[in-house]
Amino acid sequence: MSHTSSIIRRESKQIMVGNVPVGGGAPITVQSMTNTLTTDVAATVAQIKRLEAVGADMVRISVPTMNAAEAFREIKKQCNIPLIADIHFDYRIALKVAEYGVDCLRINPGNIGNEQRIRSVVDCARHNNIPIRIGVNGGSLEADIQEKYGEPTAQALVDSALRHVDILDRLNFEQFKVSVKASDALLAVESYQLLAKQIIQPLHLGITEAGGLRSGSVKSAVGLGLLLSQGIGDTLRVSLAADPVEEIKVGFDILKSLRIRSRGINFIACPTCSRQEFDVIATVNALEERLEDVVMPMDVSIIGCVVNGPGEALVSDIGITGGKNKSGFYEDGTRQRDRFDNDNVIDQLEAKIRARISRSDESQIIVKG
Repeated sequence: MSHTSSIIRRESKQIMVGNVPVGGGAPITVQSMTNTLTTDVAATVAQIKRLEAVGADMVRISVPTMNAAEAFREIKKQCNIPLIADIHFDYRIALKVAEYGVDCLRINPGNIGNEQRIRSVVDCARHNNIPIRIGVNGGSLEADIQEKYGEPTAQALVDSALRHVDILDRLNFEQFKVSVKASDALLAVESYQLLAKQIIQPLHLGITEAGGLRSGSVKSAVGLGLLLSQGIGDTLRVSLAADPVEEIKVGFDILKSLRIRSRGINFIACPTCSRQEFDVIATVNALEERLEDVVMPMDVSIIGCVVNGPGEALVSDIGITGGKNKSGFYEDGTRQRDRFDNDNVIDQLEAKIRARISRSDESQIIVKG
């Protein structure tokens, strides 16, 4: 059954990315980034809508050219979710997407030109109530910082971040968040720990260039999990060399595992052994795919035998415990009269889960009525 987290969050200033609050005690948001050509409006919009469907709170888009900025204008018209423009070097692109309704600018003030150009972007952001994300990466530190430290270190990343923060401070602009990402999980953790003590703005968490689906998910879970468990972090992106949809799923799985934020089903499943009375692995894989549309938080235990099955079922919203020919079914920790045919577990369990969702929806309508 659902449990709340005992983690005490770091206090931070709140900013608004479109209509989504970040920091200041707001729920930790999960985001991803499109990997389509931004100038391919149809493909980019389609990917954004897929990300929104699996729970993304906001989506970042690379805008490297003025042609991409014009495409962004059309993309923005077709999307409701807050959009962040990722911009480097050309300050005019930032001004253009601000005109077209961007919800957040991801820039590093120091790489978009002289003081006058930086001021132009900041003044535009202030006028349009657009926050900024300062994004520092271990792989793209300034030349003088690289020379000073010799290699990316936590202090090097923080020095780079504070350099950009100082620019915004001088311009009296407070609506920003900061990230200090590295591909080394422990380096990223140390960097965020240092930065968290020095600024009050929200922190955007990420292990940059984490890797493929499996290795990148593990690396991100380790790094982000360490930080989140210490109350550090207000929004996150899991960076995977994979379909961006997987980034959102993994992000929510990390938050779920720490009891910070729940969306959809938390499957509790045994790794299986010769005692299993039905095919647990096939059952979990099928249900994960079939129930992707479910947003209601729910713990579902799928255990193949009676060794751990009853215990897990007692603390799950819905549970099944393997038995010979037929398996036991539990709801809210209570064993039900219904028993499932082991040859038809998937269909029967899906039906029970959807029935529970339907009852919940009906009860909410009655309460609102």
